Amino acid sequence: MSLFRKQWTAIEAEEWTPHDLWAAVLSAVAYLLIAVGVAGVLLLQVWGFVTLAGGIACTVVMLRIIDPKLRAISTEFETKEAHYLERLNRVTRWESNDER
Repeated sequence: MSLFRKQWTAIEAEEWTPHDLWAAVLSAVAYLLIAVGVAGVLLLQVWGFVTLAGGIACTVVMLRIIDPKLRAISTEFETKEAHYLERLNRVTRWESNDER
C-alpha cells in the first residue's frame, strides 16, 4: 500500500484508511510547527525559520496524501449535485407550467 496513492473511487475514498490517519497526524504537526515557526521568525531566530520550513513541508506531504481522496469525493458530489439540480429544475418548471 502506497502512502501517496493517486487513484481512488468515490466508494473507496469514503472509507477510513491509514491515509486519513496520516493526514490527521500531519495536519496537527504542521499546525504546531507553523505556529511555533512564525513566532520564531517574528523574533528573527534561525530555529523559527527551520521550524516554519518543517511545518510547510508537513503541510505539503499531508496534501499529497489526502488530496486524491478529496478529489474523488468531490467529483462524486458534483455528479450527484448536477443530477439533483437537473431534477429540481424539471420539477420547478413543471410546477410553473401548471400555475399558468
